[in-house]
Amino acid sequence: MAQSLELLLIQFLMPDNDARRQAEDQIKRLAKDPQVVPALIHHLRTAKTPNVRQLAAVLLRKKITGHWAKLSPQLRQLVKQSLIESITLEHSPPVRRASANVVSIIAKYAVPAGEWPDLLPFLFQCSQSAQEEHREVALILFSSLTETIGNSFRPHFADLQSLLLKCLQDETSNRVRVAALKAVGSFLEFTHDEAEVVKFRDFIPSILNVSRQSLAAGEEDVAVIAFEIFDELIESPAPLLGESVRSIVQFSLEVCSSSNVEPNTRHQAIQIISWLAKYKSSSLKKHKLVIPILQVMCPLLAESTEGDEDDDLAPDRAAAEVIDTMALNLSKHVFPPVLEFASLSSQNVNPKFREASVTVLGVISEGCLDLMKDKLEPVLHIVLGALRDPQQMVRGAASFALGQFAEYLQPEIVSHYESVLPCILNALEDASDEVKEKSYYALAAFCENMGEEILPFLDPLMGKLLSALQNSPRNLQETCMSAIGSVASAAEEAFIPYAERVLELMKIFMVLTNDEDLRSRARATELVGIIAMSVGRTGMEPILPPFIEAAISGYGLEYSELREYTHGFFSNVAEILDDGFTQYLPHVVPLVFSSCNLDDGSAVDIDDSDEDEHINSFGGVSSDDEAHDEPRVRNISIRTGVLDEKAAATQALGLFALHTKSAYAPYLEESLKILLKHSSYFHEDVRLQAVTGLKHILTAAQVVFQGQPEGTAKAKEVLETVMNIYIKTMTEDDDKEVVAQACMSTADMIKDLGYAAVEPYIPRIVEATLLLLREESACQQTESDDEIDDDDAEHDEVLMDAVSDLLPAFAKAMGFHFAPIFAKMFEPLMKFARASRPSQDRTMVVACLAEVAQDMGAPIATYIDPLMPLVLKELASPVATNRRNAAFCVGELCKNGGAAALKYYADVLRGLYPLFGESEPDDAVRDNAAGAVARMIMVNPESVPLNQVLPVFLKVLPLKEDHEESMAVYSCICHLVLSSNSQILSLVPELVNLFAQVAISTVETPQVKSQIGQAFSHLISLYGHQMQPLLGNLSPTHAKALAAIAPKS
Repeated sequence: MAQSLELLLIQFLMPDNDARRQAEDQIKRLAKDPQVVPALIHHLRTAKTPNVRQLAAVLLRKKITGHWAKLSPQLRQLVKQSLIESITLEHSPPVRRASANVVSIIAKYAVPAGEWPDLLPFLFQCSQSAQEEHREVALILFSSLTETIGNSFRPHFADLQSLLLKCLQDETSNRVRVAALKAVGSFLEFTHDEAEVVKFRDFIPSILNVSRQSLAAGEEDVAVIAFEIFDELIESPAPLLGESVRSIVQFSLEVCSSSNVEPNTRHQAIQIISWLAKYKSSSLKKHKLVIPILQVMCPLLAESTEGDEDDDLAPDRAAAEVIDTMALNLSKHVFPPVLEFASLSSQNVNPKFREASVTVLGVISEGCLDLMKDKLEPVLHIVLGALRDPQQMVRGAASFALGQFAEYLQPEIVSHYESVLPCILNALEDASDEVKEKSYYALAAFCENMGEEILPFLDPLMGKLLSALQNSPRNLQETCMSAIGSVASAAEEAFIPYAERVLELMKIFMVLTNDEDLRSRARATELVGIIAMSVGRTGMEPILPPFIEAAISGYGLEYSELREYTHGFFSNVAEILDDGFTQYLPHVVPLVFSSCNLDDGSAVDIDDSDEDEHINSFGGVSSDDEAHDEPRVRNISIRTGVLDEKAAATQALGLFALHTKSAYAPYLEESLKILLKHSSYFHEDVRLQAVTGLKHILTAAQVVFQGQPEGTAKAKEVLETVMNIYIKTMTEDDDKEVVAQACMSTADMIKDLGYAAVEPYIPRIVEATLLLLREESACQQTESDDEIDDDDAEHDEVLMDAVSDLLPAFAKAMGFHFAPIFAKMFEPLMKFARASRPSQDRTMVVACLAEVAQDMGAPIATYIDPLMPLVLKELASPVATNRRNAAFCVGELCKNGGAAALKYYADVLRGLYPLFGESEPDDAVRDNAAGAVARMIMVNPESVPLNQVLPVFLKVLPLKEDHEESMAVYSCICHLVLSSNSQILSLVPELVNLFAQVAISTVETPQVKSQIGQAFSHLISLYGHQMQPLLGNLSPTHAKALAAIAPKS
């Protein structure tokens, strides 16, 4: 075989394709015989040309796994010995490396079986050889063996680390230093033991030296390996980097700011900064690296890129990602330097810098939203100025930034509508389609949170949008439809005059079937659903059938985005039609089930490309034996269209059940199965919709099973299923938004179903709540870092708001029985009220305490002393929401705090007094302050100086905004009047005027008006004819309304 194989190997390397193909077929046939192994070994050692020797080694690597077990011990020894000789005596580096690859494969089987005891000693000896080639190949082998027999190295780990560090510092050979660097990368990839990984901290200076030398020599691939090592070190939970963070950042910044370096290398350097910002943000802060990083990243946004360059590697895009990550993790350190850069660059003569000035503000708007809200004036000045720039690229970036602001800086951004909307309207007529498209996006995002403020702009807006809808290219028509949807949502019934024309146009879009038009059809379907919400059932129901028919027919077009928007359309239709949607269930539910059960379309790329790069066409000589090699998973990609479709379908199931209730019975069981499955789905968007939908399914189930035989047991079974999912989600799900939804749904169920229904689950819900309050649940785990301190730890406002909803729900369901549970929760809750916490945290605590005090009652007295200082301080907060919550809370504490609260009355009244004055700009705050005073008077009138308090109290009435305070406020006044309190009776003119305004109010309840009528009647009985002048001063409408609520004698 040896002779014929040599000829075939030579033939395979010929340029003639036919000759190669014939050789390949013959080699395949011969390779099935185990005797091919000694033949290939022979050629590896004796062939005259390096190419043939290398080819023999590559083929041996491919065949050895399948044949190794069939070889005799003597032949195995020959193979091992020949490979060692090839490694030590071979002059050709490619042949040495190919032989090393074979050693790596054989070692995978021979070393664990104890058949190659001298391999590791040989490698250690080789790595210390005087010959550069030996040191290099030993390190190459250490690299590849780590992937196959890494565990065999564990006893020698300390020696190996010392060896690698020594080789990284090799004084004579760059090749050895580079091989050592690659070996370090392999070891880091292999080991996840914190104690082992920490030791690599000492390697960082040497790694940086090797990388700098290689870069200077033009060997950028070496620097890329260094960045991969840093990536491993950064992502490790062990505190690895220490002082080295500064050197790593400095090196990365040098690389990414050098335009001579290849795009991929620069991208890797930028990526390291991004990972540091994500996983080790406190280290960047501690070592004062935020500003140096931004001084490089912000100008990168202005760097021009060639049109044909891979967008993903473009430095401006990668820099934007870094700045975004830093803003999310280090907002207060990022915003000032970014605003300074934006202010200066907005005046730059170079349009790329003017573009960067607004791009960067758009990029940080999510992470720095609170700081930007406080500086909206200067920020908008820059962006609105850029919207008028002569350069299209600057105007486009300004439109993008406005869209980002509209998305993230709510609701504050809407208060600037008078300056922002005219600028957007102007940009809709820009000469550039790109600017127009981004302006429609900005308009859509801006209007989404508007209400009646949009009405003065409605006509000009709709004029432009309708015109664009009919006269623009498809991509503009699509963004235009999004904008119309936002306008319709904001305008509500005021949109009705425009609805008919828009709906007629949508009929045209909703029957398009060409592939390139399906995205427009999807947008049109979405828009009809939004308009339906504005127009309402009466206006839409008669004209819906053609739209429903078009929507259903769209399912057959195999376009995921169209199906996604169609599910949203039917969700909206179900919401407006309510039980009227029942007729469509048989047509629509099967389509929703189909989307829910779609294959995810996950795609996994396998990287098996570790062949020697000098010989690259042996695909044909592979065999099934290769299955024994373990490929490396390089990339997992998900078809996100399917995810979005699945999430929309999951949401639709819940809404169909909620709105059709008993009619949903035939689909209940299957829907519950799907939502259960989706509650543990890998992607959080789908889990979120499943968690939301489960509550709706439970609502429907209770109606469906009512009155059925064994109905109570079936409803309990569904409740059990849903509660188990919610409790598991609260503790085990790693997404904060999903956990927040589980908390809110649980709180709603406790309130809606009552204590008896949820009693079996209370202990577990309490444990889950405590875990969240202590920030110990799965979704609150962050990468550990030795420099994070407790008060600076980030947490999610939405999540904690949802968690804090649970405590009032317990209190409402359990009353004073909640006291022992609240005792466990009090300390973890109060952690969020520390002065170091953001103001949103403190007001969350105060609002939670107010509701707990209201429903738990007397047991709150135990907590008066620790709570009062916090609440009194919050009364003076610069944030209206905080003042409002504090006023409500202080009233409830006084009402239920008993004797413990009495000593604070004077302080409370002093704290409330400014909220009644002209300096208080917020009506809701004033209403809550009035509610607090009313509660104090009702509980302890003798502790309130009524002669001073009542004139101030009555002056702010009637209530303007928070009518939930009506019962407390007006009951207090009526009680004082009916008990003929002398202090209130000295204010009869003010009372008559107030009673008349309450009588005419359209928002006050009959119960409130009845009480006022009784008090008014009491005044008549006391003062008789003396009341006539006061009544004569009232308008006829007021007088008539007041007479109508007085009890008939």
